[in-house]
Amino acid sequence: MKLIITAGATREYIDPVRFISNASSGKMGYALAETAKDKGHEVTLISTCGIQPPVGVDFIGVDSAEEMFEAVKKVFEKCDCLIMAAAVADYTPAITSETKLKKTGRKMSIELHPTADILKWAGENKRDNQFLVGFALEDKNIRQNAERKLTEKKLDMIVANTPNAIGAEKATFYILMKGSDWFIMQDGSKVKLSRRIIKIAEDM
Repeated sequence: MKLIITAGATREYIDPVRFISNASSGKMGYALAETAKDKGHEVTLISTCGIQPPVGVDFIGVDSAEEMFEAVKKVFEKCDCLIMAAAVADYTPAITSETKLKKTGRKMSIELHPTADILKWAGENKRDNQFLVGFALEDKNIRQNAERKLTEKKLDMIVANTPNAIGAEKATFYILMKGSDWFIMQDGSKVKLSRRIIKIAEDM
């Protein structure tokens, strides 16, 4: 298979040295890329992380949500499976200063605009034989919110978890396939989860 895997937290710059981001480590995406590569698949890893990518994968480095979206669009048509493990920012500054903003002692407001929804775009543009996997980080109503995301974005599979999974080696993951029941992986490692996800993609 040809897989696209995204990883890491996007950086939405306010000025050349400050940005809005989140705590995603990128470990999940890199575990997926490593597993897929080891199983003989052709992998394109689109990542915001400075982690050394696995040997044998095509690597595309990006920073912002916009850059990640453009990278996904360029390679999406030829892939068999897209796994969006990246933590893409929902909002980005409306204006990015070209120079470092100086402290003035006064209050500052930053106007934010919504970023492009990469998963929604992929769901609307995928072929019948493409397999689309999304992730959902939820702090309440985990399964309900994830199931809504699966349906609204036309995904084939979704993996939900709580903020406790950020940076952790093990966590509880909730897996839902379209038309199936929930599978719960208690205290599972990200490597173990990556193996399950890639195996499901292979079978589908």
